[in-house]
Amino acid sequence: MHTVDIIVPCYNEEEGLSMFYDETSKVVNTIPNYSFRYIFIDDGSKDNTYKKILELAKAHNDVKYVSFSRNFGKEAGMYAGLTYSTADYVIIMDADLQHPPALIPHMIKGIEEGYDCVAARRTNRKGEAPVRSLFSRSFYKLSNKMTDINLVHGAVDYRIMSRQMVDAVLKLSEVQRFSKGIFEWVGFKTKWLPYENVERTVGTTKWSFWGLFKYAIDGITAFSVTPLRIVTCCGFTISLGAFIYIIITIIQTLAFGIDVPGYVTTLSAVLFLGGIIEFSIGVLGEYIGHIYIESKNRPIFITKDTNLYMKGNNDRNE
Repeated sequence: MHTVDIIVPCYNEEEGLSMFYDETSKVVNTIPNYSFRYIFIDDGSKDNTYKKILELAKAHNDVKYVSFSRNFGKEAGMYAGLTYSTADYVIIMDADLQHPPALIPHMIKGIEEGYDCVAARRTNRKGEAPVRSLFSRSFYKLSNKMTDINLVHGAVDYRIMSRQMVDAVLKLSEVQRFSKGIFEWVGFKTKWLPYENVERTVGTTKWSFWGLFKYAIDGITAFSVTPLRIVTCCGFTISLGAFIYIIITIIQTLAFGIDVPGYVTTLSAVLFLGGIIEFSIGVLGEYIGHIYIESKNRPIFITKDTNLYMKGNNDRNE
């Protein structure tokens, strides 16, 4: 009998938790030779999510939970679930049923075929705003060009992983996490399952456009120094252009005398160079910010309540 932990990060999901448990259980209870257990992660919810999880845990022996002292974010929630998991295989999925439970048997089949990971990817973004979809497609293209990891377009966090892969992911204990990149960075043999996007039946998305933008920036800067190299190239190009312009100006002065510089030309040059400098400082600031936050060595999450025991010791967590 193989064991499987289903990790479910939750933030203000009280409306759909019972439905999630019922719909998922209908699927997993039909899979022979596998024993499933739920690990709900209450990420400092402001509604009655924690209370709802306690009710599920009281009614069902296969429901375990971890409650944070405050909101640490979905990335911390996934990491906490992996940290507390002890099963042979681990599934990560959302509580809003946008990750179809019907894919779980196919994931199990992929594992039995010899894959270390079976992950889902969306084939469309039905129900999302066009601007958000455009931003997502642009991020995947930009990330794949600027980093050494290859993100599959439409990849989501919904996946099953072997214990060996889970342990490898846990070794990457940075605070500013980008799990999609981490899953690719650790390697292992992965099978991709395409599925059509499922709209929420209850609740609303917790991701704002600005939140996704910051998440994308973290994803690129966590796995690439290309932005720093771009800044270096820009600086070199501008310096070379300035040097050539100085030579041309000296020649013109020697040949035709001193000319009165134009106001527009001077203003344009100052604004352009000022913009480049500000942009360069911003890029450097992103990387320095990463170093600053990681150097504090703060825990990724803090547990307030749980009915589980964490395996091993990890000084990045409490």
